[in-house]
Order: sequence, then structure tokens, then C-alpha cells
Amino acid sequence: MVLSGRDAGKSGKVLKVLTGKGRLIVEGINLVKKHIRRRSEGESSGIKELPASLNISNVALFCSSCNRGVRFGVKLSKDKSKARICKRCQRAI
Repeated sequence: MVLSGRDAGKSGKVLKVLTGKGRLIVEGINLVKKHIRRRSEGESSGIKELPASLNISNVALFCSSCNRGVRFGVKLSKDKSKARICKRCQRAI
């Protein structure tokens, strides 16, 4: 879920995480228009909308029980596996 910017309040699936830059690409969010040149006979040229990257600080995990973007914590179980939990309602995300 996006916290700030022109797409604030919208949510989508994370397509790619750019760990070195601290950014990520979310499906259908932060769309920019790009002029595409035709590179082969079968390809078409024109203006296409592509998703651009967002800073990780502007995005939060979506909790379905709280129905909003929330902060999360990590909880260790007895079998040493990690699970993300919602800091607000303490349920697994």
C-alpha cells in the first residue's frame, strides 16, 4: 500500500525489489509514459505506460484484518521459523 505521493492509498503487487537502491516496483502504481521505438517488424512503437520505482519508505504492508497499511514485526515460532505479524492487531500477515 502506497503511503505518499500521487498514488497514495492505492495498493498493488510488488513486481521487483531493487535492494541496492532501496526502491521497488509495484504493479499499476506510479505509471509513467515512455516513448517506445519499434525494434523489429512485429513490434509496435508508440507511447506506453510503464511502472516506475518507488522508495521503500513510501510503501507499507497491507493487513487484511485491519484493512489498511501497517507496520510489521517478526515473530519466531518454536520450530525456529519466522513469520511477519501486524504491529496493530498481532495477526500474521
